[in-house]
Amino acid sequence: MLRYAIIFFIIAIVAALFGFGGIAAGAAGIAKILFYIFLVVFVVTLVLGLVARK
Repeated sequence: MLRYAIIFFIIAIVAALFGFGGIAAGAAGIAKILFYIFLVVFVVTLVLGLVARK
C-alpha cells in the first residue's frame, strides 16, 4: 500500500511539472489517503503483534 501511495505521489509531481493541476491534486489526494490507510494498518499490526507476544 505504501508503494501505491509513493506511485501516486510521483504521478502528482510529474503532473504538476507539466501543468496539469487537477490531475496533480487528484493524485496527491489519493496518495494522502493511501498513506493514512497504511499508517493505520501499520499501527494496528504493530499493536496486535506486541499484544500477541505477551
